[in-house]
Amino acid sequence: MPLDSTIDRVTERIRERSLTTRAAYLAKIARAAEDGPRRAHLSCGNQAHAYAAMEDKLDLAQSRKPNLGIVTAYNDMLSAHQPYEHYPALIRRAAHEAGATAQVAGGVPAMCDGVTQGRAGMELSLFSRDVIALAAGVALSHDTFDAALYLGICDKIVPGLIIAAATFGHLPSVFLPSGPMPSGLPNDEKSKVRQQFATGEIGRDALMAAEMASYHAPGTCTFYGTANTNQMLMEFMGLHLPGSSFVPPNTPLREALTVTAVARAAALTRLGNNYLPVGEVLDEKAFVNGLVGLMATGGSTNLVIHLPAMARAAGIHLTLEDFHDISEAVPLMARVYPNGLADVNHFHAAGGLGFMIASLLDAGLLHEDVQTVAGSGLHHYTQEPRLSGDTLSWAEGAPDSLNDKILRPARTPFAPIGGVKLLQGNLGRGVIKVSAVAADRHVIEAPARVFSRQDEVKAAFKNGEFTSDCIVVVRGQGPRANGMPELHALTPVLAVLQDRGLRVALVTDGRMSGASGKVPAAIHMSPEAADGGPLARLRDGDLLRLDANSGTISCLEPDFDTRPVTLIETEDSAEGMGRELFKAFRAHVGPATDGASIVV
Repeated sequence: MPLDSTIDRVTERIRERSLTTRAAYLAKIARAAEDGPRRAHLSCGNQAHAYAAMEDKLDLAQSRKPNLGIVTAYNDMLSAHQPYEHYPALIRRAAHEAGATAQVAGGVPAMCDGVTQGRAGMELSLFSRDVIALAAGVALSHDTFDAALYLGICDKIVPGLIIAAATFGHLPSVFLPSGPMPSGLPNDEKSKVRQQFATGEIGRDALMAAEMASYHAPGTCTFYGTANTNQMLMEFMGLHLPGSSFVPPNTPLREALTVTAVARAAALTRLGNNYLPVGEVLDEKAFVNGLVGLMATGGSTNLVIHLPAMARAAGIHLTLEDFHDISEAVPLMARVYPNGLADVNHFHAAGGLGFMIASLLDAGLLHEDVQTVAGSGLHHYTQEPRLSGDTLSWAEGAPDSLNDKILRPARTPFAPIGGVKLLQGNLGRGVIKVSAVAADRHVIEAPARVFSRQDEVKAAFKNGEFTSDCIVVVRGQGPRANGMPELHALTPVLAVLQDRGLRVALVTDGRMSGASGKVPAAIHMSPEAADGGPLARLRDGDLLRLDANSGTISCLEPDFDTRPVTLIETEDSAEGMGRELFKAFRAHVGPATDGASIVV
């Protein structure tokens, strides 16, 4: 099937836009690769320090075996990362079997957005992505590695690791997932319990029981939020082994995939005949494939911030128009919570990413001619892994969806578009995810209720102040103001109002969780209010119109454009829970439309 004209056009304009920066990037990683194997350039003293604690120090010092650097985001507070505790020992054994060596190069922080929702710590969440990139850079700066293995899954961790991998683009790189936890309390039941708690129908004991039944075991949370969107991206962009993203942790197949990924990393180094620097994998086509996957799966809006930052690290420039145009061309093929009732385990069982990639390739909506860690061509990712005894192999994936309530072909999708739309008007530029929003709520025109903190919204709700249609504006939530926290804690409140029959929406310069969905939300509004953006001119009662169909967001008051801005108070976010350490981040961070980064 010929490549879809929109996919071709968007790819070409990204290439043209990035021509100078991409060429400079490729020249940089080529220079870094010219020196050959890294350890050869270290002095004897340098090497002795690097190998002192290793059992296989003679292999490291005397042989030309590849040495693999492990960058790990392990901690045992994140359920998704807890399985990584035993990966380094397994990787070292697998490296020996593959004729290589491996060392933990360093660890990176990994915070849980589920723990910090609505708390002060959430104001560090987005910035943690850049800290992860910096920490990984420190780990790899020892310059003793021929390839890198990245252990990371959750919200900011994979984007931060990608930024680091691209920066060290001369190194072959393979990302290793750990898989989702078993299905627990269905996500729609969990959401219902949260709404009941918000209205006072149940107590905290019932809420706690529901939450513990939802998040209950090692592995990734099973809803389709940012963590699982990251895992999807790693397959669509060719950085996982095919079919490995949603294999459960602590299973024989999971271990076999990890062992094989280590061997694959060893085979891709400059010491062999299949050298593949990750900077060549992370090209314009790979990022377009990632955008296609984001739209086809109804993925997290957080990636609208992360993907531009990830791409910039590889010399590639993405814009909101790229997201919008690809969303208009790519059908929605999956219904996974919050866009449906299924979880990622159900999605995987129905055919998963292998079926989806095959269908999108057949429809001409993906670039097949890409480099991946599995080999040349995205067709490798239409296959699924099989374990027979101790032998791992790949076979063609399901030719048809095994549950068309969860997964459908590209030619008969759930919706003709992916659902992430660009919004722009006199309130600025932002995005809205409409894949889980009912069609009759794609346009909301109502008076504004303006708040500066999400706690103020909750207090107004408890006081019974929301009795008519309104658009809730929460401003002062951008990266410069307070680090751009997720406002997911508002989801139950807004959902209750909507269920009561009110026409409501959210407008904010902050973020919403990847698990948010059915209430229309204009997010990432830029310029942000703290930077003098249009939201700083809004007043209670202003008539606003959010129109996802036309892609517009406006204040309809005739004097709006000439009003002075309101000073956005940020003192509450200046200190406490480590926020004082991030003062320089808030002062120098770029706009959300460019990835809200300070390092790229």
